Amino acid sequence: MEPFLRKRLTFLSFFWDKIWPAAETEDSIPELPGPDTEPELPAAAETRNVPAPRAQLFRALYDFTARCAEELSVSRGDRLYALKEEGDYIFARRLSGPPSTGLVPINYVAKANPETHSDQPWYFSGISRIQAQQLLLSPANAPGAFLIRPSESSLGGYSLSVRTQAKVCHYRICTAPSGSLYLQEGRLFPNLEALLTYYKANWKLIQTPLLQPCASQLPAQDEWERPRSEFALRRKLGEGYFGEVWEGLWLGSIPVAVKVIKSADMKLADLAKEIEALKSLRHERLIRLHAVCSSGEPVYIVTELMGKGNLQAYLGSPEGQALSPPLLLGFACQVAEGMSYLEERRVVHRDLAARNVLVGDDLTCKVADFGLARLLKDDVYSPSSGSKIPVKWTAPEAANYRIFSQKSDVWSFGILLYEVFAYGQCPYEGMSNHETLQQISRGYRLPRPAACPAEVYMLMLDCWKGSPEERPTFATLREKLGVIHRRLHLGLT
Repeated sequence: MEPFLRKRLTFLSFFWDKIWPAAETEDSIPELPGPDTEPELPAAAETRNVPAPRAQLFRALYDFTARCAEELSVSRGDRLYALKEEGDYIFARRLSGPPSTGLVPINYVAKANPETHSDQPWYFSGISRIQAQQLLLSPANAPGAFLIRPSESSLGGYSLSVRTQAKVCHYRICTAPSGSLYLQEGRLFPNLEALLTYYKANWKLIQTPLLQPCASQLPAQDEWERPRSEFALRRKLGEGYFGEVWEGLWLGSIPVAVKVIKSADMKLADLAKEIEALKSLRHERLIRLHAVCSSGEPVYIVTELMGKGNLQAYLGSPEGQALSPPLLLGFACQVAEGMSYLEERRVVHRDLAARNVLVGDDLTCKVADFGLARLLKDDVYSPSSGSKIPVKWTAPEAANYRIFSQKSDVWSFGILLYEVFAYGQCPYEGMSNHETLQQISRGYRLPRPAACPAEVYMLMLDCWKGSPEERPTFATLREKLGVIHRRLHLGLT
């Protein structure tokens, strides 16, 4: 109907434009001039629908649930525009999902590159106009399927391709002098997400509904799996049983810790199963997994970066040596919380020690490397391999017979308590591994460190009971340490 009326009654073109406003298609728009000669939009166009084009783009690193009306709930991966920074919060507009604004803690987000769209299901990089048509017209896609791709005719620009019933329409996304994006003059948007959100709701302006992102017909990729090229290793932090640990940057801006797994020592066939378990473990006292690179070698396990490093090294530093017993007890309580969560989930750590607890700049403690010990090859993690097994942290039944359980983790926690109150001193100092096992079998137990309260030492001795069944649970340890901690604080006040 529209083409017929426009052709027969051309003198009413102004009226037809009001009824059927049309976006400029990629076919109909002439090549844009270069950036130096690009004509300015009319002044009115710059004053309508102009979100702040200079706002900073962020990406949510973790889930956050709003606790009051002023806060904004976000999910990991959500993209946000920070309209204002307010102390430890940003006041942001969410671009993913239903648009909304509110406060989000700044430590839950990281700055993102505004040109990075690879995580969006509708963005297809490296495909041509012809390939976009073939993909959208394939049986996997229905009318209303759409995608955005780099423009072939405008360097640095984008094109929107949308499937109608039997064909594909292409629209060029233009860039205004201010940096905003638009399909139609006068309707400016700060980014592609905002543009799509608007035209999904107002699709009649382009006469083509935007119903669902184009199906790629590729196998669905694990959201945790990232290409190794996204991570730059900057500084080696240490080396342990499982490989090297590096400080790195993710996508050039997000600080992370990267564990580079030694393939020669690791049961790589079991790694995928273990990584699946790591993804399901989420607790504020466990180090948070960000991503993995398990395709090819070396394997990367990428986690949050903790500013003060591992607890053993921190306690031995001048800053750590000056800590008071209540602060040391606070470390113990935090580790007990994390281990209690693992206990509830029936996860055995197998290598609990101060070196595998990480400390943040705010003195928060998080347990790391949980579950990885089971992936080590038998000839590495066994008594016959000498110093490879951490005998001085390992329960006798685990060191002698490889019987690991939550109660063997409790023994290790007792050793960790000793490390904490001895300010990082190595347990059984001066003894060899063989001598240590001999002395333990004869009933010897580590003495009470000078800074350790007597009540805490009694808990240590409970952790070192010869019979695993007689050792307390982590839930009990968490509760008892919490009571001692509160009493110690009350005594100081």
